[in-house]
Amino acid sequence: MISNRQLFLQHVATTSDYPISLEIERAEGIYMYSPEGKRYIDLVSGVSVSNLGHGHPKVRQAVKDQVDKYMHLMVYGEFIETPQVKLAKLLADNLPEKLNSVYFVNSGSEANEGAIKLAKRYTGRSEIVHFKNAYHGSTHGALSVLGDEEMKNAFRPLLPDIRIIEFGNVIDLEQITERTACVVLEPIQSEGGMIIPSKEFIQTLRARCTETGALLIFDEVQMGFGRTGKLFAFEHFNVVPDILTLAKAMGAGMPIGAFIAEKSILDSFKSNPMLGHITTFGGHPVSCAAALAGLEVLLEENIVADVQRKGELFVDLLKDHPMVKGFRQLGLFIAVIVESKEIMLEIMKEAYEIGVVMDAFLFCDDAYRIAPPLNITDEEIHKASEMLIQAMDKVNK
Repeated sequence: MISNRQLFLQHVATTSDYPISLEIERAEGIYMYSPEGKRYIDLVSGVSVSNLGHGHPKVRQAVKDQVDKYMHLMVYGEFIETPQVKLAKLLADNLPEKLNSVYFVNSGSEANEGAIKLAKRYTGRSEIVHFKNAYHGSTHGALSVLGDEEMKNAFRPLLPDIRIIEFGNVIDLEQITERTACVVLEPIQSEGGMIIPSKEFIQTLRARCTETGALLIFDEVQMGFGRTGKLFAFEHFNVVPDILTLAKAMGAGMPIGAFIAEKSILDSFKSNPMLGHITTFGGHPVSCAAALAGLEVLLEENIVADVQRKGELFVDLLKDHPMVKGFRQLGLFIAVIVESKEIMLEIMKEAYEIGVVMDAFLFCDDAYRIAPPLNITDEEIHKASEMLIQAMDKVNK
């Protein structure tokens, strides 16, 4: 009988010649289980999606309850749907006052597409400034502001009037002018290998955008919803963006995204032309119900308050290993720096063998990523660290 693995390789389009190809039958908390019962510790969270782990009971119940009421009713923005309304209100209540209008979409790429369109529509300008080693998605618009030429070249021509500058370089911010519609960045770069800029850089950027009238777009698709030890990463810098994009952990395991701005800005989509941005499934009621439950859990259980301490515990447990050359860490997003790409890949291979799911970065070859569910316990952190040390020991020998 043909196996799931064979069917996967024959019929499911993959993104590389060497997919991880783990077959998972069920998942709970920080663990995933193969059909044979092998247990894997998830230190990736589905790439910063499962911030509450797998199958959180309150999220599961919210999904089941909503399915029993209704699923898709109408294209986005036409009907009043309770899960959307409640989620939008809770988001607005936990964001700065001017981030008060939420446009729901399906993914991070779509959130960034919508944000870029909104900036061009609102300002009447065309230039978009972005940064080296940034990742914003893989649709054409999002790809246009991706900070790596190798990943873009096969798909040109992309959006015109794009300017790329150096992340963290204050002098480069002078290239933002009255021609600039928007500046798009991750306030903390994820795929660059957990790159944390200075407060001076982010605050100077905010001031430059205000001075020139360019809209500042913060992409928190990976860093949002507690990952960095704040509910949103921009809170570390004492600035507020004009547009905030979210996805991944937002849905607590269900697909959803959003871009959020002041209502006066988002109202630009209502005219010239009407229906300035459209989505059929954006803000799907079941996804919104899951997202609402997930955000409620984060807030009511005060999970975010302990995230930085947990990240520091990982660092403390791993720092003395001879293969570890350093860390970049904020909250439970950690880049563990090793000597080379080859060593990093060997460590990852050994980790998978012994039951630890981990990942590399797109634009950083000499580090591996630790980004587990935020509700991981201290006992689980100790266990995961022991297994990582075991994997590194094997490579070191």
